[in-house]
Amino acid sequence: MTKIINFLFPCQQCCGVHIGLGLLRIAFGLLIVTHGWAKFQGFDAMSSAFPDPFGIGSAASLSLAIFAELFCGLALVAGFLTRLAIIPLVVTMLVAFFQAHGGSFEQGGELAFTYLVAFVALFFTGPGRLSVDSLIGQRFSGSCKA
Repeated sequence: MTKIINFLFPCQQCCGVHIGLGLLRIAFGLLIVTHGWAKFQGFDAMSSAFPDPFGIGSAASLSLAIFAELFCGLALVAGFLTRLAIIPLVVTMLVAFFQAHGGSFEQGGELAFTYLVAFVALFFTGPGRLSVDSLIGQRFSGSCKA
């Protein structure tokens, strides 16, 4: 009975929570990396027509999107500087949802919104124990309770 209660009502120390966070982090990280890689490969073709929400030029805006999706996405997969890596991803998904898709699911914004929710959730939860951040934290503090 205790195992059933622990499964239904897990505490933060439960191994399943950390496995779930790891799966969420790795899955969404790999998915966003594929978008960044496509942008990286198509940089020449996309750089002149990419949306410029900050007024810094299309090529610079595309470069920032590539940085967020490709490089920060890889950091997310590894769980390295996770919360810092998520900030550019959240900004990118906010721009994608509200500017590129007009804040509407009918205009194709559901994918950007899904990424946004996952990244915000990971920002608040952290990467879990199965991450480089956790290994570094253990090294400095001697134990990890997150």
